[in-house]
Amino acid sequence: MKDHKELLSVSDLRVQFAGKKSGMMGKTKPIPVVNGVTFSVMKGETLGLVGESGCGKTTLGRALIRLGQPSVTGNIRFDGREISTLNNHEFRSLRKEMQMIFQDPFGSLNPRLTVRQTLEEVLLVHHIARGAAASKRIEELLDVVGLSRDYSNRYPHEFSGGQRQRIGIARALAVNPKFIICDEPVSALDVSIQSQIINLLKDLQRDMGLTYLFIAHDLSVVEYISDRVAVMYLGNIVEIAESTELYTNPEHPYTRALLSAIPNPEYGAKKERILLNGDLPGPLNMPSGCPFHPRCPQAMPVCKERTSKLRDRKKNGHQVACLLYE
Repeated sequence: MKDHKELLSVSDLRVQFAGKKSGMMGKTKPIPVVNGVTFSVMKGETLGLVGESGCGKTTLGRALIRLGQPSVTGNIRFDGREISTLNNHEFRSLRKEMQMIFQDPFGSLNPRLTVRQTLEEVLLVHHIARGAAASKRIEELLDVVGLSRDYSNRYPHEFSGGQRQRIGIARALAVNPKFIICDEPVSALDVSIQSQIINLLKDLQRDMGLTYLFIAHDLSVVEYISDRVAVMYLGNIVEIAESTELYTNPEHPYTRALLSAIPNPEYGAKKERILLNGDLPGPLNMPSGCPFHPRCPQAMPVCKERTSKLRDRKKNGHQVACLLYE
């Protein structure tokens, strides 16, 4: 249940990767992927994060829990504690509270380990349980995610995609986390299985008081599971609002274009599609001013020169970063 207290607060987060060396001097040009993102996640809620492929959603999620080796600046507070300044040893104890469910349920599992070994490894590394206590905990985890205890001695290749994702969820739950980053957790699954996994995540959130950052590109799935939704474009968050408010009254031109692409299930219903010109620019070819202006159907001359920060004009929590409203 949401208690209206911040669990995660991110301020001016920037993520860069080291580029390849070029030129006679062998200089490297950093590749910016996340550009000054600010947002918060309340305890017990699901914040959906949407945007086109390549906009930096996954990089943002991985940077929060220090996966990979990017250069990260900015402030990250988790449960009232500043964690961006922690060293790796200090951060390790925090990993029990922050976990991740990955997009590829097969690639995220070690093919040489059985389900029991996969879960047991987590319990041992974090000094949670061993021996008979670990076996009991593993059985409880399999029950929670809807898998038979008899599956514990099987290997990942012996399961379907949906079952493998349930194993991934069990692994994330093994350490009793407070916050889980769900990185496209159903995009690799059949449509018939997606609803089962989504409903499982909702049930777990209700029963365990979990908080989610739900990263996805399927807008219908995000609308169903999210309490609030943040829209990301080229490393920037351009709009944040409660799910119903954003889907009913989108304000940013990019959000409107995304929502216009959602199919209407009603027979014979017509929907005006907003088509964007061009492709998503690369991080090494960032436009001047507003990053969306080269593709924006409502771009003004000033958009080439200035950017806009998130503002809550209506004082209802609906924030939008667009010069149209300034």
